[in-house]
Amino acid sequence: MAFRSQPSLEVLLPELRHWFDSELGQELLAAEREQIDRVLANLHGMHLLQISVDNRLTLFDQSPVHHPFMLCSELALGAGTNVLVGDHHDLPLQSDVVDVVLLHHVLDFATSPHQVLREAARVLRPGGHLLVIGFNPVSYWGLYRLLRRKDRERVPWRGHFISHRRLQDWLALLELTELKSWSGYFWLPFASAIWRRRSRLMAGWSKRSPARTGAFLMMLARKDVAGMTPITPVWRRRLIRLPLAEPTARGHTRECR
Repeated sequence: MAFRSQPSLEVLLPELRHWFDSELGQELLAAEREQIDRVLANLHGMHLLQISVDNRLTLFDQSPVHHPFMLCSELALGAGTNVLVGDHHDLPLQSDVVDVVLLHHVLDFATSPHQVLREAARVLRPGGHLLVIGFNPVSYWGLYRLLRRKDRERVPWRGHFISHRRLQDWLALLELTELKSWSGYFWLPFASAIWRRRSRLMAGWSKRSPARTGAFLMMLARKDVAGMTPITPVWRRRLIRLPLAEPTARGHTRECR
């Protein structure tokens, strides 16, 4: 089964920003930040790459990595020195140079999510870690998306909502080992805070369920490659702060189940 066609991220960006600025979007984001901070605090290295659907978000504040930076599809006014402009389907980075890659909902709204994951695995060094955050289809949010078909043209319901099983299959193909997966934010997707609190019994049941039924799904994986781990010479590490771009001719792939 092919993924539903998506507009480019540039087209969706205004709507995505508007949704993340809403009360519901802010609650979800706060729950995600809490989990992201706990994970990143224990991941070390030289370089961390964040790829998010909203380039205003900085999600690596608690990371001890020396050089965190983010990828943006276009250069925005006021962008800092830690911003790299490029296409998330074809990263302008050398292979095996990044210690931590953070994918924040980018697979949900990518034209080719498997290609984005492939690129993330390519730039990740052996032994490096990948943290994926996306909407969970096995949740109240996934059920709402399934039943409310008229909302499927709106954000966030037009997202892919990739299942844990499919992500597992993709990780295995890319020589990535899943270390842990979990979900969070168990409230129903009502725009009104009053209605969300009225559903607290259902939210409590979902939170106590042994299954991963939260609105977002997180997966932490490690790149395990047979053989020796390449080590960059000390003199090169001192001269090159950011991995350099490498010309490529890779095409995008089309996903199907």
